[in-house]
Amino acid sequence: MSVTDLQPNMNHWQERVDMAAAFRWTARLNMHEGVANHFSLAVNDDGTQFLMNPNQVHFSRVRASNLLFLDANDPGTLAGSDAPDPTAWGLHGSLHRRCPHIRCAMHVHSIHATVLASLADSRLPPIDQNCATFFNRYVIDDQYGGLAFEEEGERCAELLSDPQKKTLIMGNHGVMVTGASVAETFNRLYYFERAAETYIRALQTGQPLRVLPDDIAEKTARELESYPEQDVRHLAELKAILDDEGSDYAQ
Repeated sequence: MSVTDLQPNMNHWQERVDMAAAFRWTARLNMHEGVANHFSLAVNDDGTQFLMNPNQVHFSRVRASNLLFLDANDPGTLAGSDAPDPTAWGLHGSLHRRCPHIRCAMHVHSIHATVLASLADSRLPPIDQNCATFFNRYVIDDQYGGLAFEEEGERCAELLSDPQKKTLIMGNHGVMVTGASVAETFNRLYYFERAAETYIRALQTGQPLRVLPDDIAEKTARELESYPEQDVRHLAELKAILDDEGSDYAQ
């Protein structure tokens, strides 16, 4: 029996397990940053109640049972002994109040996404299949206003009000990726970092870029969006690896 089959008396257990696996694998890919960065997952119908990582806990130590359960409409959230990171609350609380279509949100300062976000032109041209995945599907924020406390979080949430735009390239900051589930969002986060790396490395050659025509880029993006179960199977494989290794992520 897999450790993921052991369900304690805790609400939203499978969602917690999926989230914990995503944290663990993000750390393994070195896409985390110390004890900063944060993921959240809405668990009620209107999206205002959500799970999030505990304050200042390294991604490699996050477990299903220690995820915080928060309410975006609770003004006293930061007053408790187990309060979340204030910038995590500012970003994710705002998202889950303003954008009910966003079920899961993952924010990181991964190297290549952050390099892209630091360029004067932070567009991601469709130079390969991974880059084409994001064609017409991201927003660039070029108005960075400091740490993402509540006012800055509200401003960022407004930029993700269009359900068709699921990735926010946060100028001078990093990236916020959103989706309908943990599997979908983590898969998008993974491929965004790969796409950004391909683009940055291509720029480093100094050679002209071979950019796909808009119609082919859009066709590719649509085909990838409908590709059967890639995100679900991706996360399932990561959990299987963690289970085989005896990881405690699902505890």
